[in-house]
Amino acid sequence: MSFKNNHFIRVTKQFTFDMAHALYGYDGPCKNIHGHTYKLSITLKGKVIENPNDPKDGMVIDFTDFKRIVANNIISIFDHSLVLNSKAPYGDLKILNENFERINFVPYQPSCENLLVDFLNKMSDKLPEGVNVNSIKLEETPTSFAEWFAEDN
Repeated sequence: MSFKNNHFIRVTKQFTFDMAHALYGYDGPCKNIHGHTYKLSITLKGKVIENPNDPKDGMVIDFTDFKRIVANNIISIFDHSLVLNSKAPYGDLKILNENFERINFVPYQPSCENLLVDFLNKMSDKLPEGVNVNSIKLEETPTSFAEWFAEDN
C-alpha cells in the first residue's frame, strides 16, 4: 500500500533578531533612533515531495534550507543593524559609517509594515519551485505586529 499526500501543506519557521530604526518625519517618539527585538514568522505553502529516492521525500521544504534562505536574505542583513530612510537628511553620515558596521539605508519609511513587504520581496524568488510564501508576520513589540497573507493579494 502506498501513501499519497497530494495536499497543500503549510510549514512555518520563526526567527528572532534585533534591529534599530528611526521613522523620518514621524510626529511621535519613533522619530528617534530606537530598537526592537523582532519576531518574524514565515509560513510557506506547497505540496510534499513524493520521491522515495529524494532525501527530502515527505517535506514541503527542508527546514534547514528554509532557515538558510531567510538567514542569508533577511537576518544577515538586518540583525543588529540600524535601518534608516534613505530620503532623510541625517546630517554627517560619514561619522555613522565610520563608527558602525551595519547601517541600512532603505528607499522607504522603515515601518513594521514596509519592512515586512521588503522581507517578502527579498526571499520570494529564492524558494524552490512550487513553494510559495503563504503568510508573514513581523512582531515589532509583544503587542504590535504586521501581517501579510497571500490570499489578500
